[in-house]
Amino acid sequence: MAFGDRKKNKAEASEQAHSLADSAVDVASVDLAPSTAAIEIVQDTAPREPNTDTGPISRRSNYTRRDQLRGDVFDQPEPAAMLTADRLIDVSPRNRQAPEGGIRKFLYYVSLKTINLGDSRKVRERKALDARIGAVFEGGAKFVPVLTRKGGVGKTTVTTLLGMALSTAREDRVIAIDANPDRGTLAERVSKSTRFTVRDVVNRAAAIDGFTEFSTMVSRDTTRLDVLASDSDPMLSEAFDEGDYNVVADMAARYYSIVLTDCGTGIVHSVMRPTLQRASGLVIVSGGSVDEARLASETLTWLEANGYGDLVRNSIVALNTATQATNLVKIDEIEQHFQTRVRDVVRIPYDPALAAGSVIKFAQLNRHTREAARELAALVVDGLNNPI
Repeated sequence: MAFGDRKKNKAEASEQAHSLADSAVDVASVDLAPSTAAIEIVQDTAPREPNTDTGPISRRSNYTRRDQLRGDVFDQPEPAAMLTADRLIDVSPRNRQAPEGGIRKFLYYVSLKTINLGDSRKVRERKALDARIGAVFEGGAKFVPVLTRKGGVGKTTVTTLLGMALSTAREDRVIAIDANPDRGTLAERVSKSTRFTVRDVVNRAAAIDGFTEFSTMVSRDTTRLDVLASDSDPMLSEAFDEGDYNVVADMAARYYSIVLTDCGTGIVHSVMRPTLQRASGLVIVSGGSVDEARLASETLTWLEANGYGDLVRNSIVALNTATQATNLVKIDEIEQHFQTRVRDVVRIPYDPALAAGSVIKFAQLNRHTREAARELAALVVDGLNNPI
């Protein structure tokens, strides 16, 4: 019987094994992914930052200060050109330049620089004139001949005044060359510091290799005007010709920004052609008498007829009212005539210091004389920078 029970248990175990095999599950058919049916989804309610993007960033590297002021954004570092004066300099009243003279300057310092009324109208006008005279040129040296067809109208005096006014306000160098084929007197209008002349420059041109050596051949005025004298011997002065002038002019152009040429009387001598060919501007000197004004006008006509019309339209007439018979002539009519032919006209008033014909000390001249010389200088520079 025990044998029968063992047999029965064995049969039951075999039947259970078959039952498990029948109930085997296909693994591939079972979804093993976790169920999300019971998971609660929570919405993100945290506040978000507002979108401040105003547009795409400009992909430019050549931006300017104006672009920055408009609010443009760029993806490159600022170039050095962005460090402009208008951006960096504080122009508030406290940091503005102290006013000149009088109650304005006193009030500025008494208030510990908190009250700055600025310069007076007169000072502003003077500084504006200084700025015009001191304007920077483009290119090389500028040649400005001063000429007339009649002697005794103050051509050399006007050359000296113009040179002194330029040198006083400008930072570069100015030279006046006496190119009179006859004996000129330009060097006698300044304190003479050398005996060298244009002839010495011509003879030593090949050996001059710097400004230091050249400067020993000129006389320097207290205004920083350099003057190169003509030959004192009339027999030698006649030999100063076109070729010699070109040698001197080439040498001067190396070291000076403005070269004034005190031409001889007349317009048909040999030095006149290279002088006019190099000219960037022109000053015609006229006296206040009838014949002097007529000769000056005829000079303009001759220049126009010989191909220098542009130079005439851009020229300045210096009307010397210190000549004889000026009081009997209608100066306004002479000025009106020249206004129709040239860029502008400047009257040079009578000054006892000029009438003496000796050394000119610019600081000791009458105020009206200095103002006329400075106005002439400003008009000449205006013409050089903005020709008509």
